[in-house]
Amino acid sequence: QVHMVESGGGLVQPGGSLRLSCTASGSIFSVNAMGWYRQAPETQRELVAAITRGGSTNYADSVKGRFTISRDNAKNTVYLQMNSLKPEDTAVYYCNADVKRKSYVRSSEYWGQGTQVTVSS
Repeated sequence: QVHMVESGGGLVQPGGSLRLSCTASGSIFSVNAMGWYRQAPETQRELVAAITRGGSTNYADSVKGRFTISRDNAKNTVYLQMNSLKPEDTAVYYCNADVKRKSYVRSSEYWGQGTQVTVSS
């Protein structure tokens, strides 16, 4: 089993900051790409940011320059630093990881339970 545990969501005023964390634990051989997605009410889940094991990053245009994704490979943890938050960033944020449980099996995708981020005055 692989468990993805998220933390760091909450209520923040426009212009404020939050830092999300997500740790993968359990039966893990290696963790490849990790990322953050978000879903607002009545919208589709969208990619916010992703990072490879080597540290290459990719961001949605809407968050470039405001959000920073990073990871600690030793801890199987991914972070999302969110600055200059806007009301339109309000959503449930989900972490995602591509995990190999054994060296000889294909990797599988795992999701966190989601954490609510609300940007409002």
